[in-house]
Amino acid sequence: MTGDDQPDLFSPAQRRERVVDWQVPAPVARAAMGLSGMDAMLGIRDGRLPPPPFAKLIGFTMAVVEPGRIVMELEPREDLENTVGLLHGATAAALLDTAMGCAVSTRLEAGQSSVTLDLKLTYLRPLSVRSGLISAEGKVIKLGRQTSYTEGFVRDGKGALAVHATATLSMIGTT
Repeated sequence: MTGDDQPDLFSPAQRRERVVDWQVPAPVARAAMGLSGMDAMLGIRDGRLPPPPFAKLIGFTMAVVEPGRIVMELEPREDLENTVGLLHGATAAALLDTAMGCAVSTRLEAGQSSVTLDLKLTYLRPLSVRSGLISAEGKVIKLGRQTSYTEGFVRDGKGALAVHATATLSMIGTT
């Protein structure tokens, strides 16, 4: 391709814009700490509590809340793509970290929380805007007093497994 054949990659026609709004997180976190983890997750899913700013930034929603299990959903968009036209791997990592952490939260009492210590991902197939609605499922494998273990899966719109993950979470913040 010669210089004359190359499109102007910086032309206004090639620009996109996306505006993201969110609620200030500290008051929401204080309100959520007064709830059991299950009630907080149901509150987010049902719109009684605002989702975290990061969920708004990426664009995922909480679709399923069950004790020890969460399913997050994302309609893939081009602003999540990398330079080869696939969804950036961090998109699946963020979905899985959130789903697995929230799955642990569903099993915690008010005032308890957790933080991810270890997250291991295995990418099995790429995801793109053509993948359809992406779902990330997080499940609690073992809930301990100090440490919990979770497993997660990302599936594309046809149900094909795209990413498998495991995580270790540490319990923190008892009020």
